[in-house]
Amino acid sequence: MSEKPALRPDLAVGEALRAIAHDILSDARTAIESPDHSDAVAVHEFRREMKSWRALLRLLEPFLGEESEGLQTAARDLARDLGGARDPQSALESLDDLKEHGLPLSDRSIKTVRKRIDDLRTAGEMSALTLDMRLRIAEALADAGAAVYRWPLHDVTFADVAKQLAASYRAARRAAPKSWSDAGPEALHELRKLVVIHRYQMQIVEPLWQRFTKMWITEAQRLRERLGQHQDLEVLRKLSEPGHPLAHWRAKLEPAIAARKRRHVAAAKKIAARLLVD
Repeated sequence: MSEKPALRPDLAVGEALRAIAHDILSDARTAIESPDHSDAVAVHEFRREMKSWRALLRLLEPFLGEESEGLQTAARDLARDLGGARDPQSALESLDDLKEHGLPLSDRSIKTVRKRIDDLRTAGEMSALTLDMRLRIAEALADAGAAVYRWPLHDVTFADVAKQLAASYRAARRAAPKSWSDAGPEALHELRKLVVIHRYQMQIVEPLWQRFTKMWITEAQRLRERLGQHQDLEVLRKLSEPGHPLAHWRAKLEPAIAARKRRHVAAAKKIAARLLVD
Protein backbone atom coordinates (compact mmCIF):
# COMPACT_ATOMS: atom_id res chain seq x y z
CA MET A 1 0.00 0.00 0.00
CA SER A 2 1.22 3.53 -0.76
CA GLU A 3 1.88 5.89 2.10
CA LYS A 4 -0.80 8.38 3.06
CA PRO A 5 -0.11 11.94 1.86
CA ALA A 6 1.67 14.10 4.44
CA LEU A 7 4.37 16.75 4.65
CA ARG A 8 7.71 15.30 3.54
CA PRO A 9 11.15 16.81 3.08
CA ASP A 10 11.17 16.07 -0.67
CA LEU A 11 7.76 17.59 -1.45
CA ALA A 12 6.63 21.22 -1.65
CA VAL A 13 4.42 22.14 1.30
CA GLY A 14 1.53 23.44 -0.79
CA GLU A 15 1.57 20.38 -3.04
CA ALA A 16 1.56 18.08 -0.02
CA LEU A 17 -1.35 19.91 1.62
CA ARG A 18 -3.37 19.68 -1.57
CA ALA A 19 -2.67 15.93 -1.79
CA ILE A 20 -3.76 15.48 1.84
CA ALA A 21 -7.02 17.28 1.10
CA HIS A 22 -7.79 15.13 -1.95
CA ASP A 23 -6.99 11.96 0.01
CA ILE A 24 -9.38 12.86 2.83
CA LEU A 25 -12.18 13.61 0.37
CA SER A 26 -11.50 10.36 -1.47
CA ASP A 27 -11.73 8.39 1.77
CA ALA A 28 -14.97 10.19 2.66
CA ARG A 29 -16.44 9.28 -0.72
CA THR A 30 -15.38 5.65 -0.28
CA ALA A 31 -16.97 5.56 3.17
CA ILE A 32 -20.35 6.47 1.72
CA GLU A 33 -20.19 4.64 -1.62
CA SER A 34 -18.54 1.34 -0.70
CA PRO A 35 -20.99 -1.57 -1.22
CA ASP A 36 -19.23 -3.40 1.63
CA HIS A 37 -20.32 -0.80 4.19
CA SER A 38 -23.53 -1.01 6.16
CA ASP A 39 -25.23 2.32 6.78
CA ALA A 40 -23.85 2.34 10.33
CA VAL A 41 -20.27 1.79 9.14
CA ALA A 42 -20.69 4.33 6.34
CA VAL A 43 -21.93 7.00 8.75
CA HIS A 44 -19.18 6.29 11.27
CA GLU A 45 -16.36 6.39 8.72
CA PHE A 46 -17.73 9.42 6.90
CA ARG A 47 -18.05 11.38 10.14
CA ARG A 48 -14.46 10.42 11.00
CA GLU A 49 -13.22 11.73 7.65
CA MET A 50 -15.15 14.95 8.17
CA LYS A 51 -13.29 15.46 11.46
CA SER A 52 -10.02 15.07 9.59
CA TRP A 53 -11.24 17.40 6.83
CA ARG A 54 -12.33 20.11 9.24
CA ALA A 55 -9.03 19.85 11.12
CA LEU A 56 -7.17 20.45 7.86
CA LEU A 57 -9.40 23.39 7.02
CA ARG A 58 -8.73 24.89 10.47
CA LEU A 59 -5.01 24.56 9.80
CA LEU A 60 -5.39 26.36 6.47
CA GLU A 61 -7.73 29.13 7.63
CA PRO A 62 -5.14 31.94 7.30
CA PHE A 63 -4.49 31.00 3.67
CA LEU A 64 -8.03 30.21 2.52
CA GLY A 65 -10.00 32.95 4.22
CA GLU A 66 -13.78 32.78 3.93
CA GLU A 67 -13.64 29.66 1.76
CA SER A 68 -12.31 27.68 4.72
CA GLU A 69 -15.21 28.80 6.88
CA GLY A 70 -17.76 27.85 4.21
CA LEU A 71 -16.27 24.39 3.70
CA GLN A 72 -16.09 23.80 7.46
CA THR A 73 -19.74 24.76 7.86
CA ALA A 74 -20.81 22.40 5.07
CA ALA A 75 -18.84 19.52 6.60
CA ARG A 76 -20.16 20.24 10.09
CA ASP A 77 -23.76 20.31 8.89
CA LEU A 78 -23.42 16.98 7.08
CA ALA A 79 -21.84 15.31 10.11
CA ARG A 80 -24.48 16.77 12.42
CA ASP A 81 -27.35 15.61 10.21
CA LEU A 82 -25.92 12.10 10.34
CA GLY A 83 -25.52 12.22 14.12
CA GLY A 84 -28.93 10.74 14.82
CA ALA A 85 -27.56 7.34 13.85
CA ARG A 86 -24.36 7.76 15.85
CA ASP A 87 -25.75 8.86 19.24
CA PRO A 88 -27.67 5.62 19.95
CA GLN A 89 -24.57 3.63 19.00
CA SER A 90 -22.61 5.70 21.52
CA ALA A 91 -25.24 4.89 24.14
CA LEU A 92 -24.94 1.17 23.38
CA GLU A 93 -21.17 1.32 23.79
CA SER A 94 -21.60 3.13 27.10
CA LEU A 95 -24.06 0.50 28.26
CA ASP A 96 -21.46 -2.19 27.51
CA ASP A 97 -18.86 -0.16 29.39
CA LEU A 98 -21.12 0.06 32.44
CA LYS A 99 -21.99 -3.63 32.27
CA GLU A 100 -18.31 -4.51 32.50
CA HIS A 101 -17.99 -2.41 35.65
CA GLY A 102 -20.87 -3.60 37.80
CA LEU A 103 -24.02 -2.07 36.35
CA PRO A 104 -26.75 -2.78 38.97
CA LEU A 105 -29.35 -4.04 36.49
CA SER A 106 -30.60 -7.57 35.94
CA ASP A 107 -29.76 -9.32 32.68
CA ARG A 108 -33.40 -8.98 31.71
CA SER A 109 -33.37 -5.22 32.31
CA ILE A 110 -30.12 -4.80 30.41
CA LYS A 111 -31.61 -6.71 27.50
CA THR A 112 -34.67 -4.44 27.52
CA VAL A 113 -32.55 -1.29 27.77
CA ARG A 114 -30.38 -2.47 24.90
CA LYS A 115 -33.46 -3.20 22.78
CA ARG A 116 -34.82 0.31 23.31
CA ILE A 117 -31.51 1.92 22.39
CA ASP A 118 -31.10 -0.39 19.41
CA ASP A 119 -34.54 0.61 18.15
CA LEU A 120 -33.40 4.24 18.26
CA ARG A 121 -30.23 3.34 16.40
CA THR A 122 -32.13 1.49 13.68
CA ALA A 123 -34.55 4.36 13.26
CA GLY A 124 -31.65 6.80 13.09
CA GLU A 125 -29.87 4.79 10.43
CA MET A 126 -33.02 4.54 8.33
CA SER A 127 -33.53 8.31 8.44
CA ALA A 128 -29.84 9.22 8.04
CA LEU A 129 -28.52 7.86 4.75
CA THR A 130 -31.53 8.56 2.59
CA LEU A 131 -31.17 9.08 -1.14
CA ASP A 132 -31.43 12.84 -0.60
CA MET A 133 -28.65 12.73 2.00
CA ARG A 134 -26.41 10.68 -0.28
CA LEU A 135 -26.96 13.25 -3.03
CA ARG A 136 -26.16 16.07 -0.60
CA ILE A 137 -22.94 14.35 0.41
CA ALA A 138 -21.92 13.67 -3.20
CA GLU A 139 -22.53 17.30 -4.13
CA ALA A 140 -20.66 18.62 -1.10
CA LEU A 141 -17.66 16.38 -1.79
CA ALA A 142 -17.60 17.42 -5.44
CA ASP A 143 -17.71 21.10 -4.46
CA ALA A 144 -14.94 20.57 -1.91
CA GLY A 145 -12.79 18.73 -4.43
CA ALA A 146 -13.14 21.54 -6.93
CA ALA A 147 -12.25 24.07 -4.24
CA VAL A 148 -9.02 22.26 -3.40
CA TYR A 149 -7.70 22.88 -6.92
CA ARG A 150 -8.23 26.62 -6.41
CA TRP A 151 -6.50 26.87 -3.04
CA PRO A 152 -3.67 29.46 -3.07
CA LEU A 153 -1.06 27.31 -1.35
CA HIS A 154 1.98 27.99 -3.54
CA ASP A 155 3.64 30.29 -1.01
CA VAL A 156 2.80 28.32 2.14
CA THR A 157 5.94 27.31 4.06
CA PHE A 158 6.59 24.77 6.78
CA ALA A 159 6.96 27.65 9.23
CA ASP A 160 3.37 28.64 8.40
CA VAL A 161 2.17 25.11 9.13
CA ALA A 162 4.19 24.94 12.35
CA LYS A 163 2.61 28.20 13.52
CA GLN A 164 -0.88 26.78 13.00
CA LEU A 165 0.00 23.54 14.76
CA ALA A 166 1.22 25.55 17.73
CA ALA A 167 -2.00 27.56 17.72
CA SER A 168 -4.17 24.41 17.83
CA TYR A 169 -2.05 23.03 20.67
CA ARG A 170 -2.41 26.27 22.65
CA ALA A 171 -6.17 26.19 22.12
CA ALA A 172 -6.34 22.68 23.58
CA ARG A 173 -4.17 23.71 26.53
CA ARG A 174 -6.41 26.70 27.27
CA ALA A 175 -9.49 24.47 27.18
CA ALA A 176 -8.10 22.04 29.76
CA PRO A 177 -10.10 22.47 33.00
CA LYS A 178 -8.40 24.07 35.98
CA SER A 179 -10.50 21.79 38.16
CA TRP A 180 -11.19 18.53 36.37
CA SER A 181 -13.54 17.24 39.05
CA ASP A 182 -15.79 20.28 38.58
CA ALA A 183 -15.72 20.32 34.78
CA GLY A 184 -19.13 19.92 33.14
CA PRO A 185 -19.95 17.85 30.04
CA GLU A 186 -19.91 20.92 27.78
CA ALA A 187 -16.41 21.97 28.84
CA LEU A 188 -15.03 18.45 28.42
CA HIS A 189 -16.75 18.09 25.06
CA GLU A 190 -15.17 21.35 23.90
CA LEU A 191 -11.75 20.11 25.01
CA ARG A 192 -12.33 16.87 23.14
CA LYS A 193 -13.12 18.73 19.92
CA LEU A 194 -9.87 20.69 20.18
CA VAL A 195 -7.87 17.54 20.95
CA VAL A 196 -9.40 15.86 17.89
CA ILE A 197 -8.40 18.81 15.72
CA HIS A 198 -4.83 18.77 17.03
CA ARG A 199 -4.57 15.00 16.73
CA TYR A 200 -5.54 15.02 13.04
CA GLN A 201 -3.33 18.01 12.31
CA MET A 202 -0.30 16.26 13.81
CA GLN A 203 -0.76 13.43 11.29
CA ILE A 204 0.15 15.94 8.61
CA VAL A 205 3.72 16.21 9.91
CA GLU A 206 4.15 12.61 11.08
CA PRO A 207 6.78 11.61 8.46
CA LEU A 208 9.05 14.47 9.55
CA TRP A 209 9.56 13.17 13.12
CA GLN A 210 8.04 9.71 13.02
CA ARG A 211 9.02 8.45 16.45
CA PHE A 212 8.03 11.63 18.27
CA THR A 213 4.81 12.33 16.36
CA LYS A 214 3.59 8.73 16.64
CA MET A 215 3.97 8.96 20.40
CA TRP A 216 2.24 12.35 20.40
CA ILE A 217 -0.66 11.19 18.23
CA THR A 218 -1.09 8.08 20.37
CA GLU A 219 -1.37 10.17 23.54
CA ALA A 220 -3.77 12.59 21.86
CA GLN A 221 -5.88 9.66 20.70
CA ARG A 222 -5.96 8.21 24.23
CA LEU A 223 -7.14 11.55 25.59
CA ARG A 224 -9.72 11.81 22.83
CA GLU A 225 -11.05 8.34 23.64
CA ARG A 226 -11.39 8.99 27.35
CA LEU A 227 -13.19 12.26 26.74
CA GLY A 228 -15.30 10.53 24.09
CA GLN A 229 -16.32 7.81 26.52
CA HIS A 230 -17.35 10.53 28.95
CA GLN A 231 -19.44 12.15 26.23
CA ASP A 232 -21.02 8.80 25.28
CA LEU A 233 -22.06 8.31 28.91
CA GLU A 234 -23.70 11.72 28.79
CA VAL A 235 -25.70 10.56 25.76
CA LEU A 236 -26.85 7.54 27.75
CA ARG A 237 -27.69 9.70 30.75
CA LYS A 238 -29.91 11.97 28.67
CA LEU A 239 -31.83 8.94 27.44
CA SER A 240 -32.68 8.20 31.08
CA GLU A 241 -34.15 11.64 31.79
CA PRO A 242 -37.90 11.89 32.49
CA GLY A 243 -39.93 11.42 29.34
CA HIS A 244 -37.12 9.61 27.53
CA PRO A 245 -36.89 5.92 26.57
CA LEU A 246 -34.78 4.82 29.56
CA ALA A 247 -36.50 6.89 32.25
CA HIS A 248 -37.76 3.74 34.00
CA TRP A 249 -34.16 2.77 34.90
CA ARG A 250 -32.95 6.27 35.77
CA ALA A 251 -32.49 5.59 39.50
CA LYS A 252 -29.99 2.82 38.80
CA LEU A 253 -28.40 4.18 35.64
CA GLU A 254 -27.53 7.68 36.84
CA PRO A 255 -25.32 6.70 39.81
CA ALA A 256 -23.50 4.12 37.69
CA ILE A 257 -23.02 6.66 34.89
CA ALA A 258 -21.73 9.31 37.31
CA ALA A 259 -19.23 6.89 38.86
CA ARG A 260 -17.93 5.76 35.48
CA LYS A 261 -17.68 9.35 34.30
CA ARG A 262 -15.44 10.16 37.25
CA ARG A 263 -13.12 7.31 36.28
CA HIS A 264 -12.85 8.57 32.70
CA VAL A 265 -12.23 12.14 33.87
CA ALA A 266 -9.49 11.00 36.25
CA ALA A 267 -7.81 9.05 33.44
CA ALA A 268 -8.16 12.00 31.04
CA LYS A 269 -6.58 14.32 33.59
CA LYS A 270 -3.49 12.10 33.81
CA ILE A 271 -3.09 11.95 30.04
CA ALA A 272 -3.62 15.70 29.68
CA ALA A 273 -0.97 16.34 32.34
CA ARG A 274 1.54 14.71 29.98
CA LEU A 275 0.21 15.91 26.64
CA LEU A 276 -0.65 19.49 27.55
CA VAL A 277 2.28 20.17 29.86
CA ASP A 278 3.91 23.00 27.90
